[in-house]
Amino acid sequence: MTSAPTSGDAENKTAVIILLGPSGMTTARTLKKAIGDAEIHGAATRLEAADVERTFDDIGAHLRGLFSARHPLLVLAAAAIPIRLLAPLLQDKRDEPPVLAIAEDGSAIVPLLGGHHGANDLAKLVGDALGRAPAITTAGDLRFGLALDQPPAGWRIADPETVKPITAALLAGKPVGLGVETAVGDSAWLTRLREISRIDAEPRILITDLASPTPPGTLVYHPQTLALGVGCERGTAPDELIALVEDTLAHHRLAMGAVAAVVSIALKAAEPAIHALAEHLGVPPRFFDAETLAKEKPRLANPSDLVFKETGCHGVAEGAALSAVGKGGDLIVQKTKSTRATLAIARGSSVIDPAAIGQHQGRLAIVGIGPGSSGWRSPEADQQLAASDHWVGYLGYLDLLGDVADVKRHGFALGEEEARAKEALNLAAGGASVALISSGDAGIYAMASLVFELLDRSDDPAWQRVDVTVAPGISALQAAAARSGAPLGHDFCAISLSDLLTPWTVIERRLQAAAEGDFVIALYNPASERRRQGLASAISILSEERPPSTPVIIARNLGRDGEAIDVVELQALDQERVDMMTLLIVGSGQTRMAPRLHGRPFVYTPRGYGNAHSVDGSERPIGRRSA
Repeated sequence: MTSAPTSGDAENKTAVIILLGPSGMTTARTLKKAIGDAEIHGAATRLEAADVERTFDDIGAHLRGLFSARHPLLVLAAAAIPIRLLAPLLQDKRDEPPVLAIAEDGSAIVPLLGGHHGANDLAKLVGDALGRAPAITTAGDLRFGLALDQPPAGWRIADPETVKPITAALLAGKPVGLGVETAVGDSAWLTRLREISRIDAEPRILITDLASPTPPGTLVYHPQTLALGVGCERGTAPDELIALVEDTLAHHRLAMGAVAAVVSIALKAAEPAIHALAEHLGVPPRFFDAETLAKEKPRLANPSDLVFKETGCHGVAEGAALSAVGKGGDLIVQKTKSTRATLAIARGSSVIDPAAIGQHQGRLAIVGIGPGSSGWRSPEADQQLAASDHWVGYLGYLDLLGDVADVKRHGFALGEEEARAKEALNLAAGGASVALISSGDAGIYAMASLVFELLDRSDDPAWQRVDVTVAPGISALQAAAARSGAPLGHDFCAISLSDLLTPWTVIERRLQAAAEGDFVIALYNPASERRRQGLASAISILSEERPPSTPVIIARNLGRDGEAIDVVELQALDQERVDMMTLLIVGSGQTRMAPRLHGRPFVYTPRGYGNAHSVDGSERPIGRRSA
């Protein structure tokens, strides 16, 4: 099997072939076979789900989600389609995955984005499979087989403005020198540079992890061979740690661009100062457990028994730096202190791959996927899903998302909400990127509150170090309202009729208060096969305060197959039609049901009570039942 080339990109994400219609299926299958680690995703309206790994309703949201998660993309469509859809996300060309536009019949192959991460190499692989020459336009690639402004992952250009004159000199046949001051190991990139250069010529290409003055016109590459080991007290100000690092790098004439990662002990995985430093340097933070750092004791310059008593290792900063560079690396800056932080620097014998050392801070995204349709799923939710290695949720919700390569699904039955939340937290505590799936909005009768409750009552330090975020989704009440008009145009509330977690006496009191307050009321979990009395009681309470003609929206299977929306009067509500897949919205005393010439009536609640009139123009009483 051949993986999609990524020029050393450590992420090795599965390539995704985007297919908009059946006419490109032959080409798509040829590409999938050639690349090996690839999936075909197709437009749901034009392709059968059985023919592709995944379908999508909204190509824009789907494409942007995959791009944000750094999947190589092969779009079988006109080049203008991915250009327009991805344009809002384009910021730094050094951080873009490969994006290729390919004609459906395979007659044209155009690398659009991601030259820094293997787009041209991927285009050549595709060209070989299709028997076509890709439209590679970069001069360096055409002439020398590499582009000087597109170094592989782990290399940085000190000054991008120096690329053009060096490239121009090479294209003109003039000699260009090469100096290598830093051990970078075996590298096809370095081999090719040596083949096109001379040792003693000027201008010169220089490979170094030092911040040394260079002659004008020198093209400097900084291979990322340095690991910054840091430690700090809880709550250390980010500015203090950043200043310590910048001052130490400058004192030792080390290039900031040569830093590969900020590393520390797992106990500090949630420390804001460490993450602020990593963001400031544009590198990932990585963390080691105490047992790993303890193994570095023989190589520490400043072992400390006090540190061992507190952390389980004899040195955090030095130990983390040495763990990052491995046995072939050396400690080049011993532990250096500020008031509340420490720093040590180690140099590797080759470019450091951050993904191969330590672990990420655990990440848990609690994602609301909306009622079910991908068209109602937010771009943020798609991005969080695409960035996660594990999906945890109720089996029915996971089935709505389908199977995706690179993602491990953890399915649970109804009623196992706490088990789901604990599984997600445990996975994230181990350094994984996890999405905990909720339908609708994750914070409305869903998983978010349970996660935060578990965190609040837990003394597990590993859980406390997890980075938790919530991605909102379209709630069932919003979806039902949108399908039926604008019933939530004035004050409204939501009440769950399930008494599994809330005593019925509390639910009853809230229903009475909402009815008396003349709120529009969304009733969640209105009835199940065994639980019917609660709905009958709720309707009785509301009927005491609402006129019989009050509109009631019955919404079932919102955004899914079998969706049904109906509007009836309160007096005509058939409770047998209501189950756990149903949401009810009961209007206030001001809510109106307006007939239409075609289709069901629309429902709305006027924004102001001063304009609250019945259909015949008479004023309506507020908050009390009337005929």
